[in-house]
Amino acid sequence: MTEEHNIPKVYDPASVEKKWYEFWEKNRYFHAEPEPGKKPFSIVIPPPNITGKLHMGHALDNTLQDILIRWHRMMGDNTLWMPGYDHAGLATQIKVEEVLKKEEGKTRFDLGREEFVKRVWAWKEEYGDRIINQLKCLGISCDWERKRFTMDEGCSRAVRETFVSLFEKGLIYKGTRITNWCVNCHTALSDIEVEHEDTPGHLWYVRYPVVGEEDTYLTIATTRPETIPGDTAVAVNPEDERYAKLEEELLERINKTGIGPAGLGGTTTAAAVNIEYAPTHIGALPVAVNLNCHAARRAYAVL
Repeated sequence: MTEEHNIPKVYDPASVEKKWYEFWEKNRYFHAEPEPGKKPFSIVIPPPNITGKLHMGHALDNTLQDILIRWHRMMGDNTLWMPGYDHAGLATQIKVEEVLKKEEGKTRFDLGREEFVKRVWAWKEEYGDRIINQLKCLGISCDWERKRFTMDEGCSRAVRETFVSLFEKGLIYKGTRITNWCVNCHTALSDIEVEHEDTPGHLWYVRYPVVGEEDTYLTIATTRPETIPGDTAVAVNPEDERYAKLEEELLERINKTGIGPAGLGGTTTAAAVNIEYAPTHIGALPVAVNLNCHAARRAYAVL
């Protein structure tokens, strides 16, 4: 028996999978053409970025898509899985700059625009092909004859045409928004391009003077001192002994108003004053004196 007909003692997945995948591609089992008589089903692959290698998240996502595609194909539907990969813009530029700095000690400014663009395209050829090979190693059944790259001329033209169409309809406009800004690249960044990092904060202690009281202050602490100009009131802990005197003074001032119980006049407008506190932003705290509210709403008489 010749060696080619011998069954290997140890299973070699790489050789077996490659053999059968090439067989599937050669016979165009994944290719699709429009067939009006059949129910259509298609998926455009979420294009992976050419910033490096695929990870386990790509494997899971593409496996789930492949299950759907193969099921619809076996059901006789006109099934297309459109493959492609994404240039990823700034993310790819940063990757190329990191390699350039590490291997040659240079920046994109040292190379100049044209030469740096050539390096980016060379990166695309290397990692674009690697990504496609990784996808094929997963066994996914894309129609590789329709493979696209987001910067292909057809795709770029479609984007420009759509943008111009939206502009002509008055749907493209300028505005002022808070955004992430990269001080090195001098460009805006999306939230997913920003790596958030927790840093220790700082408490700023501010003394608010009490009107009419010399050398009397309310001390507050905040991590956002820039919000102080918007403060409308200060609340304190009623159990804080430092502010017990303020409660007494407020009670005295309220009773001097002469409003009296239920507004009928007198020297006892309020029986007590309690400075309460609540978990809220300091700029949103109101100040109010509620006179005889509980008694007026819950009065009753025994006949």
